[in-house]
Amino acid sequence: MNSSELLNLRLFNQLLSTHNHKEPVEVVKYMCAMQSQALDLAKWAIGARLPESNNKDVTDALNRGDIIRTHILRPTWHFVTAEDIYWMYELSYPRLKLVYQSYAKMLKADETLLYSHLPYIENILIDGEHLTKQEIKNKLKNESFEFEDDQLSVLLSFAELEGIIVNGRLAGNKQTYTLLEEWVPFKKNITRDESLKRLAGKFFRSHGPASLEDFVWWSGLTVTECRKAVEMIRPDFVCEMVNGRECWMANDIKTPPSDNDSALLLAPFDEFLVSYKDRTEIFDSEHLRKIVTKNGIFSPTIMLNGKVIGTWKKITKKNGPDIILSFFGKVNKKVADLFEPERERLEKFYKDY
Repeated sequence: MNSSELLNLRLFNQLLSTHNHKEPVEVVKYMCAMQSQALDLAKWAIGARLPESNNKDVTDALNRGDIIRTHILRPTWHFVTAEDIYWMYELSYPRLKLVYQSYAKMLKADETLLYSHLPYIENILIDGEHLTKQEIKNKLKNESFEFEDDQLSVLLSFAELEGIIVNGRLAGNKQTYTLLEEWVPFKKNITRDESLKRLAGKFFRSHGPASLEDFVWWSGLTVTECRKAVEMIRPDFVCEMVNGRECWMANDIKTPPSDNDSALLLAPFDEFLVSYKDRTEIFDSEHLRKIVTKNGIFSPTIMLNGKVIGTWKKITKKNGPDIILSFFGKVNKKVADLFEPERERLEKFYKDY
């Protein structure tokens, strides 16, 4: 398999070409987990895969609790479905705890003290409350607990870690927190082996062709666990060599269309870019710092046939957003024109409905 075939298959498997899904929750369920830093732009990661959707559709799915935003996997912000959150949380917990303990230690936070305050967070949010970070801070102050912003962030992180809270309804543009088990009724967890198999199956079906190293990076699990997971799904997947790497994908994939150019504007941290450890085929190394900073912040990208050729930004104006494209090099009018329908679709996505 050559690089063009790899990228074309990934575009198809990542729902960036043709598919039959209609609702935001269907996209997230299929993708399993979608990284969601910078919430406003992260909504476009879903919208880019649903040509008839808009910002309100994604917001409504979040506000209904169909889609949950929380820290999971590596850990970082992700969209997951209410249906999947419990088994994914249990699978992620051992690795998450190590990360959060390190985070607390770095900020010189007393872990014992943090745990002693978790019941107060639970009491503040009980009976269906959805509160912003500032509102939680004010409630704690009323209970005679003073927290600086960094301290409160660590406390809320540990409340997430222990499965007490997740993000709830949006309050305008602000994210709230709510109790997980009130927002999403508890579902019986499957075994860890079943969870490993399910995660691997979902990843390689929606992100393939992908390597074991990609799966280790994306999942945050150990190499040993990931090898075990790949062995469990082996009967339903096929391995192809791509540029010297073993890459896995579902063995029943339909042949995706390849005769038309794919011109896409993708969100920062879009799964097409961020979920692979090896991004050799996706962009040229000379453009690395234009796409991702040394601190790991990804830019919104301009993608032609699965390869990054520039970045874009959204400027908010009174009558709606303005999308500005910046190509890495000079492109002819024919190539630039390929992106006009996508630019118009992106602007329409963010207009008020």
